[in-house]
Amino acid sequence: MGIFSRKGPSGFSASSTAEEVTKGIDGTGLIAIVTGASSGIGAETSRVLALRGVHVVMAIRNMDAGAKVKEAILEEISNAKIDVMELDLSLLASVRKFAADYNSSGLPLNILINNAGVGASPFKLSQDSIELLFATNHLGHFLLTNLLLETMKSTSRESNIEGRIVNVSSLLHPYGYREGIRFDKINDESGYNRYYNYAQSKLANILHANELTRRLKEEGVEITANSLHPGAIGTNITRHDSFLQCFFSVLGIFFSKTIQQGAATTCFAALHPQVKGVGGVYFSDCNIAKPSSKAKDADLATRLWDFSLSLTDAKQ
Repeated sequence: MGIFSRKGPSGFSASSTAEEVTKGIDGTGLIAIVTGASSGIGAETSRVLALRGVHVVMAIRNMDAGAKVKEAILEEISNAKIDVMELDLSLLASVRKFAADYNSSGLPLNILINNAGVGASPFKLSQDSIELLFATNHLGHFLLTNLLLETMKSTSRESNIEGRIVNVSSLLHPYGYREGIRFDKINDESGYNRYYNYAQSKLANILHANELTRRLKEEGVEITANSLHPGAIGTNITRHDSFLQCFFSVLGIFFSKTIQQGAATTCFAALHPQVKGVGGVYFSDCNIAKPSSKAKDADLATRLWDFSLSLTDAKQ
């Protein structure tokens, strides 16, 4: 990866690792939730945040896998503060239970990293009868963020420390449907294209962060929300796609990042002083990048917010 990368204005590049971009940063006293932390980027993000002193809550679907990641982190960092809590983002009831349990725990919350996701998979409805990619990659995180927001606000006020929300999106977000979000065809199996639907869900991640930023600024709340592309990485998210699996096995050495490099932009957005006060921005390779025109459409972002509210409210 190094021969294709050069440092940007931040001083980092595509070849920078999560440890490198957080070197010298003391996260002691901070607490972060990382979704999808049982493997890949989420596990590495959790490890590096713990290495910097952050108390990490791993929000995961597979509790056995999460326990193994926690054990591995504690073997390396004996004084790490790591908790594991069950969360299935495809189930709105699971999201509500997780948020209720967390909010009632009395723990503060400084950082929320919406990292979990599923790749371009065949058509399937969630148990809430919502197309699975949209339900997992966007709607679950949308609801989770809303339900944890009051805890983040109170933490920011009481600690006088800026809160940060980080949505992991994708460089593929422009390559979806022409209208961006198919509000009237979210569950349309006949017109389903798994690559377009994946792109749609990743576009939604950016639009969510942008609209959330607008609302937080209106309230005068010291919480930022940003989105990012982690890089091309051959993680478990490719398990439904034989083409991508083949690509990473054959050509990945030239074009893809390591897990350590893939977690860098997430950790940069979550911890680095350069990001203080920065909201509604899309990052790639630890530098500000330009998302698609659809991703910058404020009207589309507002419409998605209202649409997401209607779906989550309807599934009480």
